[in-house]
Amino acid sequence: MANKKIVQKHPLAIRWFHWINFPVLAIMVWSGVLIYWSNDVYRVGWGDKTILKFFPDSFYKAFHIPFRLAEGMSLHFMFMWFFAINGLLYILFLVFSGEWRLIVPNKNSFKESWQVILHDMHLRRALPLQKKYNAAQRIAYTGVIIMGIGSLLTGLAIYKPVQFHILCAMLGGYEWARVEHFILTILFTLFFLVHVIQVIIAGWNNFRGMVAGFEVIPETKTVITEHTETSSDTVKTNPDEK
Repeated sequence: MANKKIVQKHPLAIRWFHWINFPVLAIMVWSGVLIYWSNDVYRVGWGDKTILKFFPDSFYKAFHIPFRLAEGMSLHFMFMWFFAINGLLYILFLVFSGEWRLIVPNKNSFKESWQVILHDMHLRRALPLQKKYNAAQRIAYTGVIIMGIGSLLTGLAIYKPVQFHILCAMLGGYEWARVEHFILTILFTLFFLVHVIQVIIAGWNNFRGMVAGFEVIPETKTVITEHTETSSDTVKTNPDEK
């Protein structure tokens, strides 16, 4: 049996922020749908032609959404404080702990992200060298932070358009702020779905990293690179080791 070792993955604070944000964001999206039902004007199409309506009546009926506007507003306006405070503390932790260096994309991230995507689609054998996060994760997680800030700003603009009239104007007015808020909600939902699928594919060891903070890995691991020929290259798997 190969020797194994424990590798520290995520600090306790990161894990707390993650698992607090998970239910809070789910409630924010759900309550947002309850609010949106009362004025569901968005669709994909042109003129009188509608290709996709957000959302069809069958969707509302299946989840018992109609006539729950007051419930949606009360939940949304309560949990927005948890979302905002948790997000602020997360950003502060990234800054003061230095963890931001592992998340913010570097100059090679955008090029390498395509290599990661092709690898995940089994169209490329080699995976670019990475540390804690790969290039695609860096872009995605940084994007989520920006989306969170955008959701708060657009949310404030449509929540109190008079009190935050300058912010509302900067976002293009009330209607545009609402469109932007809706688009960000859709993006959050898509990110959540992709994230869950990726976690399932990655397996229990990766999931344990976000629960317990560590992964159990072999002392050595075979890694396929562009320069690998008939024999395998054995390298250390600890991302912090050079």
